[in-house]
Amino acid sequence: MAPVRKLAELEARVGYRFKDRALLKKALTHASVRQASAKRRDNERLEFLGDRVLGLAIADLLGEAYPSASEGDLARLYNRLVRGGTCAEVARELDLGACLVLSESEDGSGGREKETILADACEALLGAIFLEAGYKTARDAVKKHWGSRLEASLIDAADAKSALQEWAQGQGLDLPTYTEVAREGPDHAPRFTAEVRIKGKKPARGEGASKRAAEQAAATALLAREGLWRRGSK
Repeated sequence: MAPVRKLAELEARVGYRFKDRALLKKALTHASVRQASAKRRDNERLEFLGDRVLGLAIADLLGEAYPSASEGDLARLYNRLVRGGTCAEVARELDLGACLVLSESEDGSGGREKETILADACEALLGAIFLEAGYKTARDAVKKHWGSRLEASLIDAADAKSALQEWAQGQGLDLPTYTEVAREGPDHAPRFTAEVRIKGKKPARGEGASKRAAEQAAATALLAREGLWRRGSK
């Protein structure tokens, strides 16, 4: 079981302090851990609940952020935000793997870094927050940890780099070039800054949890500045 200090540090990163620590520990307990009784003590049921909470919160926040977007655009963004890979990214940013309760064999096989285990634990954590504090607090947690992803443009959902390249070609401009200008944060949760340049245009920068995400964000910023994407009011 994760030490009390680690759990407290996790709560600080999440931005929510549990009144019932047993509920938090349950959210972090993988099904590989043997059960001493018939009563389930793993996080599978919380993951089931958290998956629905995340879906509702993301749909709610997207509707708020993009009031003029079409259903198709919202659906593309929604699918990117709730998929397992995105949940695993959030879990890594929270260093959730260090607090997981796994069987010895699962731990030994690298379970703390497995995408599915991290994604499920992330959703279970949201389910636990919802059970203890209600929807508004769970929504606030989603907004805090998915916020930078929610700010991605609708063009980004269809690949901003490709959209920018097509626009540059259509304008008779040189093709965009990308440069990594900064990398910050710990190895388990790096933060990249990329810059995109097109000859004759002012450079634009963007940040992301990977080089590709940072480049996409930079392309989005340049597209937005050129008036090719108008950010919805929040």
